[in-house]
Order: sequence, then C-alpha cells, then structure tokens
Amino acid sequence: MNRKKKINQTLKAKAKKANAKKAGIPANKPKYIAKADREQANASVEANDSVGVEVGSEVD
Repeated sequence: MNRKKKINQTLKAKAKKANAKKAGIPANKPKYIAKADREQANASVEANDSVGVEVGSEVD
C-alpha cells in the first residue's frame, strides 16, 4: 500500500507542476537583472533626476 501511495503521490506532484507550467503562473521570484543592467538603469535615472533638479531651481 505504501509503495502505491508514494508512486501516486509523485505522479500527482509532477502533473501538478506540469499544469502550473502550462498555465503560465509566474514564480514568486522577480526576473533576474544583471548587475551591469542595474547600474545602467540607475545611472539613467540619476541623470534624469539631476536634470529635473536643475530645471526646478531655474523655475523658482
């Protein structure tokens, strides 16, 4: 009985994982972004912020 139960349990688990993968349910982990890409994104954001500060000070 235990052997049958264990086999059924593993088959059900594999089927459940396959169905979840088919459905396209995203994982809880965010997509990996390379360190160079993160630095580039931060640099562009900082450049935009510094431009915004200069424009803001001229308006005041």
